Amino acid sequence: MTLAERPVPRVAAPFAALQRTWDDRPGIPGMLESVDHKRIGTRYLVTAFAFLLIGGVEALLMRLQLAGPDAEVVGAQAYNELMTMHGTTMIFLFNTPVFAGFGNYVLPLQVGTRDMAFPRLNALSYWVYLSAGGLLYSSFLFGAVPDGGWFAYVPLSGNRAFSGGLGMDFWAVGIAFLGVSTTVGAINFLVTAIRMRTPGMTWPRVPVFVWGVVVMSLMIVFALPAITLAGLTLEADRNFGFNFFDAAAGGEPILYQHLFWIWGHPEVYLLFIPATGIVSTIIPVFCRRRLVGYPLVVASLVATGFISFGLWLHHMFATGVPALSADFFSVASALIAIPTGVQFFAWVSTIATAPVRPRLEPPMLFAVGFLVTFLIGGMTGIMVAMVPFDWAAHDSYFVVAHFHYVLFGGTVFPTFAGLHYWFPKMTGRMLDRRTAIVSFWLIFAGFHVTFFPQHILGLMGMPRRVYTYTEGYGTAFDVMNLISSVGAFVIAAGIALMTWNFLRSRRRGAEAPADPWGADTLEWSISSPAPAYNYAAFADVESHAPLWDWDEGRTRTAVAVVDDEDLTQPLGGHHRTIVTSALEADEVEVVTMPSPAAWPFALALASLVICIGIVASSWLIAGVGALGVTVAMVAWQQGIAER
Repeated sequence: MTLAERPVPRVAAPFAALQRTWDDRPGIPGMLESVDHKRIGTRYLVTAFAFLLIGGVEALLMRLQLAGPDAEVVGAQAYNELMTMHGTTMIFLFNTPVFAGFGNYVLPLQVGTRDMAFPRLNALSYWVYLSAGGLLYSSFLFGAVPDGGWFAYVPLSGNRAFSGGLGMDFWAVGIAFLGVSTTVGAINFLVTAIRMRTPGMTWPRVPVFVWGVVVMSLMIVFALPAITLAGLTLEADRNFGFNFFDAAAGGEPILYQHLFWIWGHPEVYLLFIPATGIVSTIIPVFCRRRLVGYPLVVASLVATGFISFGLWLHHMFATGVPALSADFFSVASALIAIPTGVQFFAWVSTIATAPVRPRLEPPMLFAVGFLVTFLIGGMTGIMVAMVPFDWAAHDSYFVVAHFHYVLFGGTVFPTFAGLHYWFPKMTGRMLDRRTAIVSFWLIFAGFHVTFFPQHILGLMGMPRRVYTYTEGYGTAFDVMNLISSVGAFVIAAGIALMTWNFLRSRRRGAEAPADPWGADTLEWSISSPAPAYNYAAFADVESHAPLWDWDEGRTRTAVAVVDDEDLTQPLGGHHRTIVTSALEADEVEVVTMPSPAAWPFALALASLVICIGIVASSWLIAGVGALGVTVAMVAWQQGIAER
């Protein structure tokens, strides 16, 4: 029997009582109360994609301004605001949250459980993310848009003489607030992966994507406090008279850069690691071959996460750091290419040794597009890791090109691969294949047309963060910038076509079978879309590719009863699932999960009021928010106690 002909293993027929127990209430109450990881994951993905579109519009306006010399599409102030919000949106509101979306939706399904470890905390993480994004973009309504760059370097951003108004207050408070969402989400992922794996799923059998989310979450726990502290201390300088970064008052401006990049460089790999988990999930499926070097790929993910914490200073080579420190960080910056290279060899080997010709379905196309694009970004990364070259290229368009090759190539292409791969699982519908392929080629070609010429512009001396240039710089400046701007609109056309494909297929796409790809991980063992309870029984797995094990004739076993409790039936109207031991995924016991509640939404809303009070320097507004936080937390805890 071929994989394409394989009947998908599943547990009996629908379980009506379980479905009723795990389903949300209809309408707005159900929307506000939901703790369903699939619904929250979908919200994350949709919201992050919306921010991607907003950030893309901001980028198009900047490219219009730079399409020719002495253009007047936007002025200097508006350009600074667009550049700040574009970077902030793509880094903080798209790149990290989109992987939180994939993690929320896919991780519990891949480890074979019914929900995240802390369902209400999971809902809180999304509502805080949405609130923080709303706070940042509400700055447009008040004519106080952040304009100090997405990095917000002091003293320009910390001194009101240079950055007047409330723009950078919105930025500092919004980034600190967003950190709450990211932190609680990371803790939730870790506990879910450690204690809620299905029986038999020891760590050597955990899917690569789950490993990616685990490493990402560990990095968040250790790296995120730095950027949160940077935002809080920046706001303390601006709004409360502190002098952390004011050299005239004994502060240290360079300290801010350390705080920012102690988070900022692990952040690049923090995004890259779950992205490679997606790629390592997709390539074996479409090559019909288990991932080559699975243990080495996992070890590479862990090594990348560890080494990434020793790279931040290479963003600061031009600040006058000691030569010995620069040498150390230069070596570390080159060293991290080794684990990344191991993954590349694993992917290429998987493709090269496939028993059949790889199927170039849209998810596979985006995965291959990632391989090509990130390889170029990695090569230029080695270049800027060398101190002399970095001095020459620093703050030039070469760095802009490298940065986008790494972040767009390293995160956006895998994101689009994942969206096309899991779309049938999430919606029960298939995307239009021809439209998806056309959108891929538009995005792929447009990306390279946009950003490859920027390497040349940088080497020719064009500085980044400038809103215009004169004709005196030469014809090459004019031509390269025009080509880059045209490419940006090609990318926009591809993303617009892809968006239309998502929207149309969501309602009119062909009905998807449970497993349209012949995949190997547990999420494809149940119907598409998944039932509210995910699994009626819990599979006992023997490898990281359990569905292919069953295809090869291995016996499928499942846990449906624990200590005389039938897990296929609800108990007292509550959500129940199992937990297992941290290492060997055995010692199964039943736990009752928190039921849906609106208190996470109320807590996020009250926290938003506190942030508004801080930005507005109003103790009254902040006090009202603090009271709301207290009420929501007490009610939340009381609800758990009475469960």
